[in-house]
Amino acid sequence: MAKTKKTKKSKGKKSVSQPRRWLRRWVLRAVLAFVGLIGFLILLYSVVNPPTTHTMWSEKHRLGDVDHEWVPLEDIAPVMARSAVAAEDARFCQHWGIDIRAVRAALGEGSQRGGSTISQQVVKNVFLWQERSWLRKALETLITPAVEAVWSKRRILEVYLNVAEMGEGIFGVEAASRHYFSVGPDQLNSNQAALLAALLPAPKSRSASDPSTAVQSRAVQIADGAATIRADGRSKCFED
Repeated sequence: MAKTKKTKKSKGKKSVSQPRRWLRRWVLRAVLAFVGLIGFLILLYSVVNPPTTHTMWSEKHRLGDVDHEWVPLEDIAPVMARSAVAAEDARFCQHWGIDIRAVRAALGEGSQRGGSTISQQVVKNVFLWQERSWLRKALETLITPAVEAVWSKRRILEVYLNVAEMGEGIFGVEAASRHYFSVGPDQLNSNQAALLAALLPAPKSRSASDPSTAVQSRAVQIADGAATIRADGRSKCFED
């Protein structure tokens, strides 16, 4: 009788533990598959241009179409690259993807942007999604060092300048420079480049061709910052 009860208990334990083991096994498989996919895409996109992003896809679905054309970094005016770095991540050449100093400063100031680097923004745009969540931020923090390890700083900045939203339905500097100034990205002057960089935090509510006083003021700061990082050597990692 005792043996029968013991057998029933052990069978009961097995029936409970089997679904747990099955769930753990499939969760592990899903995690490994995700890691493998991201690793493959990181390697692929180091040499192949990302065809689209989640934001481009969602905006195309909402608007019907988007304006976007890829252009290599060598066909973008150097002042545009410096302006983007000055505006979004002045220590771009000095960190490994996560700028701890900027994060601390953002937390101390209560900033909503959280000190995200250009590398983190590329990871968010190319591999993840825009909506804020702890999951997205955790994935972004994990993926960014891997991208930094595989991609050059020039490649990271090239991708950023091609996928960043610069107006409603306008993505990348090629589309933005032609939309706002009717020139190619290689013809941008320092003022135009600074105005485009000033759009980056809020591209849907700002205009480079009809800038508000706040955007104009920000553009002046960015132009000064772009000249400074060129003079002190903080642009060497993407200009050499």
